[in-house]
Amino acid sequence: MKKIVKNILIIVVLLFAFTNNNYSYTLHNNYNNKTVIDSVNILEQYSLFSEYYKNKDFKSALPYGWKVLSLDPEKFSKWVYFKIEDILWQMHDSSTVAPEFKKEIEDTIMYVYDLALKYNPNSKNFFLPRKAFVAETWLKLSNEKVIKYYLDAINSDPNISTYWINRLGQFYKNNADDTNDYKVKAIDIYTQLSEKEPDNPLWNAQLESMVENIDELVTLAEKTWKMDKDNLGKAWKFVTIAQRASNYEKAISGLEFLVSKAPKTINYWTQLATAYQKIGDLNKAEEAYKTLIELEPDKKENHLNLGIIYKDRGMFSSARSEYRSAYKLDKSWGLPIFYEGLLYEMSARQQKFNFETKLVYLLAVETYRQALNIEPSLDQARERISAMSSSLPTKEDYFFRGYKKGQTISITGKGFGWIGRSVTVQ
Repeated sequence: MKKIVKNILIIVVLLFAFTNNNYSYTLHNNYNNKTVIDSVNILEQYSLFSEYYKNKDFKSALPYGWKVLSLDPEKFSKWVYFKIEDILWQMHDSSTVAPEFKKEIEDTIMYVYDLALKYNPNSKNFFLPRKAFVAETWLKLSNEKVIKYYLDAINSDPNISTYWINRLGQFYKNNADDTNDYKVKAIDIYTQLSEKEPDNPLWNAQLESMVENIDELVTLAEKTWKMDKDNLGKAWKFVTIAQRASNYEKAISGLEFLVSKAPKTINYWTQLATAYQKIGDLNKAEEAYKTLIELEPDKKENHLNLGIIYKDRGMFSSARSEYRSAYKLDKSWGLPIFYEGLLYEMSARQQKFNFETKLVYLLAVETYRQALNIEPSLDQARERISAMSSSLPTKEDYFFRGYKKGQTISITGKGFGWIGRSVTVQ
């Protein structure tokens, strides 16, 4: 290894022979003769390097940087590699640098990355993605090597910028053909990105650009999952793509598999319950929400959603019980009370319009008002109150039946037996 290092350093140093012959001669001899490290000398070399770097005199700075690395690649590792890498990038991208010198930079920079990662491991999240970029764009290395470098970078940093993930996705996409699975891998990447950043239209656009239509994307995702049937990650990707395509029957097949393998995973059950609702399978939706209530008994949304299932099935009394359970869990939440009012309104609409029906409409209005008192931002409650203004009992209705203001009237009549409430004469 020392011999390799020595040879590389000698090659790089020779680049400066024409502009700094004395310095090149000294560096060459000192390195080859394995001079005992002089702490004063290395500090002097690093100071000169930093000063030239600060003044953006990169050509003068670089020989001192190499000298520092040759004397002790670890001592200033916290700073020196960042500066040397910056110099190499600046010079490589400069229009005034000769092509042969750019080639020397390309031949050297991967070695710099290796040293940086060895002597300053904490720098990996910075250098690994840049190493992959250099491998892809400067060196045009093989697909396998470029992919490996990007994956090393992505796997080492959970918080890596989506810029680098996108570069790998683009690399897969641009190099996909019938002899590899890069298209599927690109789809996997952009599916993950669309989940991570659902408001970024770029990721969905990338997905759509790789297929003729969204159904093809669903088919590809399903095929990928079925080739590795027990892989929960691939099943979930298939589910998310199927949901995006509004293909809930397909999504359900993946979700049922997921809940069978991970029966306590809340998100799987939540998505499954929603999918059942989407296709109108209210019996299975009910069971899914009951499971969610068992898993999360204190989550108000589960009770509200189960109540909505009961409402849609015409089970108004059961629906009201769930709405009340949701409200008890959060008495600042007016939405469950709004839905209770909706039950009364729906019940009234199912019957012939008469005085008893008007009383039920009045109960609905009173319940909507209660919801508004709890949560004044519930505009939908305000809208329903306004919409039913002409359906309420009039003074004449009360007068001819002998009711006086403030008197309580129990709600009875066909179809209203489940209500068990009363209203007050207005």
